[in-house]
Amino acid sequence: MEAAVSHQRPQVVLTRSRKKRTERSHPWVYQSEIERIVGQPEPGELVDVITDKGKYLATGYYNAASQITVRIVSYEPAVQMDTAYFAERFSEALKHRKRFLSGATAYRFVYGEADFLPGLVVDRFDDILVVQIVTLGMDVRREAIIEALVQVLEPKGIYERSDVPIREREGLEQRTGLLFGDCPRHVQVQENGLTIEVDIVEGQKTGYFFDQRENRASIEPLMTGWGERSGIRMQEVDTEQGIQTLPVNAKGKPVTFPWWDGATVLECFAHTGSFTLHACKYGAKSVTCLDISDHAIQSAKRNVELNGFTERVEFVVADAFEYLRMQVRGQEERFERSATASSTGKKKVDTSKPITASGGRTWDVVILDPPAFAKTKGAVEGAFRGYKDINLQGMKLVNEGGYLVTASCSYHMRPDLFMNAVLDAAQDAGKVLRLIEWRAAGKDHPQIAGVDEGHYLKFAVFEVRSK
Repeated sequence: MEAAVSHQRPQVVLTRSRKKRTERSHPWVYQSEIERIVGQPEPGELVDVITDKGKYLATGYYNAASQITVRIVSYEPAVQMDTAYFAERFSEALKHRKRFLSGATAYRFVYGEADFLPGLVVDRFDDILVVQIVTLGMDVRREAIIEALVQVLEPKGIYERSDVPIREREGLEQRTGLLFGDCPRHVQVQENGLTIEVDIVEGQKTGYFFDQRENRASIEPLMTGWGERSGIRMQEVDTEQGIQTLPVNAKGKPVTFPWWDGATVLECFAHTGSFTLHACKYGAKSVTCLDISDHAIQSAKRNVELNGFTERVEFVVADAFEYLRMQVRGQEERFERSATASSTGKKKVDTSKPITASGGRTWDVVILDPPAFAKTKGAVEGAFRGYKDINLQGMKLVNEGGYLVTASCSYHMRPDLFMNAVLDAAQDAGKVLRLIEWRAAGKDHPQIAGVDEGHYLKFAVFEVRSK
């Protein structure tokens, strides 16, 4: 039983020499910051965190098996993590989403520490909830969590996707399965006017990545304005219906293809095809949708069909690194052939010898949204090389004056480091990048100020020019 008043609780006394992170609202207390423990706290039990001089700082739940020994849940000592506590937190989370995502019924409902519920993630798919519990302190309170969710949101079903390795660091087994009511495997939600089907059982993490909602909408200006490059212009044409202003090609013939002004787009690491859907919605001429997972591509196909975009999308199951390199090799070989023809005075490229590299395609917009390359601090160096390589290949395939849309969701990859990886790639590719947008996660993923770990998502739009 948790004590009703703070002085009856075990206490975690912090060292004198530590950085004052707790005072600046950082929600984690590391083992290395603790001088001593007063009392004998049970795993998951609430403890009071105090300074070496005995000043109360915060209350959090305790786990000696974790490097993050205490996770802060309150700055008031009287807190109790019961059903009423969770219901109050969930009500506050709902108010935030209603304010900033007006009318939406699908979003990240609880975002761990940023919603003052460390170790808990809840995604809402209309009347279905997907829960991820990653810490011992939350796991021992799962019944209270479920009761409070039912109380506040009245869902039809709650499904658990706690199949993440971090649970093992907390001494927990990975878990999945139904927690409440009834949950279909596939649910449909609305995002930015699009219908998206999500596989909550087999999809990545909780099934969908809500954190890019606003970022996906931000690509709208990139999707049109490309017809002029193909020699298409608006012109007055005498038709049976009289004089009309219509798009015409270089020969003066009217263009009937409705997406004549749209961009050609490549989306890598497509998952459910969310950027592909937005590209089509905003007017793209054609989209290449690529993922290494056939399951992901099948999901993307279904979503493209649901929104009526099938005619404009091609699907590729391939490793993104290999696919991009193949296109670059083909492009370079074609360039070398053309250069050889020019230097010898030939009007035509010699096609008597087959091109050894397949590919050679380019696009107006290349979108790179890979999974995290750096899941630990030790992986940062390798991740830097990975981000540099993928962006190097990607920007080489952007048509002159086109756009590279690139992201990183590795929180160990700090924003300045990610930018340096992209700039190093630009240097090697002989490109000049003009930064159009720099964004983070959406409003359903708030951040506690000063907590670097919350600033995980970096999203950038660059215009790409050759030197």
